[in-house]
Amino acid sequence: MTKPILRLPGALMLLALAACTPADKTPRTAPGATTASDQRAASAVGTALVTAAARPSPAARTAAEFDTTTREQRAAAAAPPTTGERRLGTTIASLGDPSQPGFWIKTPLAKSETDGRIVNPANGKSAKVRLIPLDGPASGGSQVSLPALQLIGVSLTDLPTIEVYGS
Repeated sequence: MTKPILRLPGALMLLALAACTPADKTPRTAPGATTASDQRAASAVGTALVTAAARPSPAARTAAEFDTTTREQRAAAAAPPTTGERRLGTTIASLGDPSQPGFWIKTPLAKSETDGRIVNPANGKSAKVRLIPLDGPASGGSQVSLPALQLIGVSLTDLPTIEVYGS
């Protein structure tokens, strides 16, 4: 019979080995897949359903892996506006943090977090986004989410001038 005190190191070694499972062997959600809690949070508000998305995997490396929006969300975000919008101004857009999911823009043109739209005047494409205030002068640049830039047809390395509208 083994003494209980000798079982403890064996159990700790098993736990340590279990923690060493390679990342490619662990289950992972597919890009665009959402968990039940993500879906409940997104369905709380109408536009939140469009602008919110699941957080990308920590192992994400490509634009496709970072973009966790669904086909339906992209279609809804690209739909023409149904209510009156107010033009807030123009801004130079750059790619924001790709690990932050959804359709959003951090801009000094927004005074409070609200729903809005961005438009690429070069091609007329637009996207519904969450407007997030960013400290700085109104003439300062803005950070835009990866899916929003792709939806309005902008290269991720460009610095386009875009129009910003608030609801």
